[in-house]
Amino acid sequence: MESPALHRLTAAVLAVWLGSTSAYAQDVAELPTVTVTVDKRAQSLESVPASVSAFEGEDLEAAGIDSLEGVARMTPGFTFQASGQSGLQPPVMRGMTANIMGFSSSVALVVDGVPTLRGQGFDDNLLGIERVEVLRGPQSTLYGRNAEAGVISIVTRKPGNDPYAVVSAEIGSRDKRALRFDASRALVQDTLYLGVAGEFFAQDGFIDNAFKGGKEDDRERRNGRLTLRWTPGGRTDATFRYAQREYRDAGSLWGSITAPRATVRSGTDSWNRSTARTASLDVSHELASGLRLRSITANNEFTDRILQDIDYMPPDTLHVGRDHHFRTLSQELRLEGQLGRAQWLAGLYADRDDHGLSFGQKIPLGSTTTSATQKGDSAALFTHWTVPLADRWTVTAGGRVERDEVRFSLEGGSEQSRAWTRFSPKFALQYQWHKDAQVYASVADGFRAGGFNAFAPEAYRRYQPEHVRSFELGAKGRLLNRRLRYGVSAYLMDVSDMHVQQIGLPGQMFLTNAASARPVGIDAEFQYLLGSGWQIQAALGLNRTRFREFRDGADDYKGKHNPLAPDITGHLGVRYDAAQGWYAQIQLSGAGKVYLDAANKYGRPGYGVIDLTAGNTRGRTEWSVYVRNAGNKRYDTIGFLNGTTTIYSPPREFGLRMTWRM
Repeated sequence: MESPALHRLTAAVLAVWLGSTSAYAQDVAELPTVTVTVDKRAQSLESVPASVSAFEGEDLEAAGIDSLEGVARMTPGFTFQASGQSGLQPPVMRGMTANIMGFSSSVALVVDGVPTLRGQGFDDNLLGIERVEVLRGPQSTLYGRNAEAGVISIVTRKPGNDPYAVVSAEIGSRDKRALRFDASRALVQDTLYLGVAGEFFAQDGFIDNAFKGGKEDDRERRNGRLTLRWTPGGRTDATFRYAQREYRDAGSLWGSITAPRATVRSGTDSWNRSTARTASLDVSHELASGLRLRSITANNEFTDRILQDIDYMPPDTLHVGRDHHFRTLSQELRLEGQLGRAQWLAGLYADRDDHGLSFGQKIPLGSTTTSATQKGDSAALFTHWTVPLADRWTVTAGGRVERDEVRFSLEGGSEQSRAWTRFSPKFALQYQWHKDAQVYASVADGFRAGGFNAFAPEAYRRYQPEHVRSFELGAKGRLLNRRLRYGVSAYLMDVSDMHVQQIGLPGQMFLTNAASARPVGIDAEFQYLLGSGWQIQAALGLNRTRFREFRDGADDYKGKHNPLAPDITGHLGVRYDAAQGWYAQIQLSGAGKVYLDAANKYGRPGYGVIDLTAGNTRGRTEWSVYVRNAGNKRYDTIGFLNGTTTIYSPPREFGLRMTWRM
């Protein structure tokens, strides 16, 4: 039975919280239904029994968001670790972190079904996208290892019969120049389609080199994506995609902890020449009514090449270099259909890693280079069911059996290997108490594979898999004549054999399993159309992740913060769109303090930044001006590399963007 009194009471409470009811004009449009595919099938955002944020490509473009970092700022409980290096972007979600030297992540990045499972290459320039979906909580049932804290799913726009073209040009502070385009058309009507997208970006740095003159941290990147789609009939859809990102930067955003801010005296050229390449074939075929087979075959490569001065002085006494080549070949095959009222899918997944690792460092007494190979094989069977129990009750259940093997060898040494088999279940119960609102409860397991510390002493060479069990309660839906969309969830996770990255001197980074923790928190987000062109978007993430047990030799870190995980993240955005095509928006985003080490000695302070945008759309042309970090807030990460290095936060930036739609 529907609960109209409860619905009216909830609406009234939210109305008071958001402002006077006179703000809602009768002619205000409702928020549209959002379709997501995070559970590997299409369903409405409100019907997924999990904490999900979804961002349409057009909305991100309108807000000036062109990076995953921008998406994270609007998402509760989701941030990135500061690294100061392009292409190295380790994610942090619900207190769980990525490990740079372990080459693994607690969050999976999936672009059109192609996974990236480590901080290296965890990036996307959001070219030609249809939607970004952020799914929080363990997703190992559907996505396997390294999805224990969540999944970032990016869906790009498929080319079709209708011609499409968008071009934008941008100039800004520090001689910023950017050009982006996205275009598609039918080569053969109703059968063959082509899509191309690309970007060029360059900007001068802001770190002064007082020894050589000029700036130390210039940025340049070139990105491209090619899509070829074939639909030979109404039952088959095959898409080939190729994407490439090239980073051609100068030095990292690093400097000495004892030097004046954003100033170095380096006599050594630093650079980043990393490249990402992905090729995939995605084929979907309808075998019968309601029964569909899908295959995704992919090759994902990332070359991590940097040389970085770390004494920041004229003599070349200390520098580090990396030349890592990561390659993953993956295959997913799944079948989905219906059985009565139940919807189901079942599939198999396999991948093969082939990583070549080379790390070098210059020290006063000489130079050393360590080379190693790390290979791995994974195979999994998984299934996922959504079963209506009654008119308002639904059960979602699934499981995955996965076998992982890792093989490691130093150059000239013997090969070591380790293997694990893991079953990851998931169960959720949801109640649709109103046609636009539901509550749910879920329990799910997740894990992150173990492995080898490539560049650490033999005593720290191995580490075990990390295990997570998560309990979550949530509510989501739309209220106030569908002008308000909300989602709130509370969670508790039990983490054992926790991966903790220990950072000593350069080249002495390694993972340990000494810790256990119990992250607990709340995620909340709201989107509200006030009327008369005004809308509000807000997100808040609260998380408390402390070590329950963690001893490292004589040191006891019990009760300390998990490194790199903030206790609070938040976002508030207000936008006004006038009938004449003018618009303006203000966005405030920030995060709490984080620590870099298990002893909580070094870290980054909490911060909040303000971004401003205003513009006009007239016909097919749009222009906008923006100010990022309008208050010129500094939130440097102080004490990286065992207390020797500061990672600088970017300064205030002004820009002008022009967009043409054809």
